[in-house]
Amino acid sequence: MALAIAGPALAVQPDEMLKDPAQEQRARDISQHLRCLVCQNQSIDDSDAGLARDLRLLVRERIEKGDSNSQVIDYLVARYGEFVLLKPRFSWQTAILWVAPALILLAGAIGFGVMLHRRRDAAEMAVAAPLSDEEKKKLAELTKG
Repeated sequence: MALAIAGPALAVQPDEMLKDPAQEQRARDISQHLRCLVCQNQSIDDSDAGLARDLRLLVRERIEKGDSNSQVIDYLVARYGEFVLLKPRFSWQTAILWVAPALILLAGAIGFGVMLHRRRDAAEMAVAAPLSDEEKKKLAELTKG
């Protein structure tokens, strides 16, 4: 219960914080979308790794120089590649990341539909049609035997 109330512990140290609260909030917002290159599944805002600290300081430095949020992110992507983004941008290089789940879901739905269609056809074939008069005569002859 106490852990749920406490929320996530942020790794940002007091000596890293900017004096201007608006700039600090911008830095936090940007940091939440950047991947720690050491931890890989954490944002730099949540990571205690040394490289994450360096990236947090770099974000704050760029903000102090007057860069916009997109300029800061573009600078870090140019320096570290798309991998630094927790949510990659849509481009031809990352299209498979965005399109593959939809294609897999579509293939599953098509496969399920084909399976249901085949099952229905098999059930229809399994239901015996009534015997014709000729078949009834042959059956009667065979059973008299």
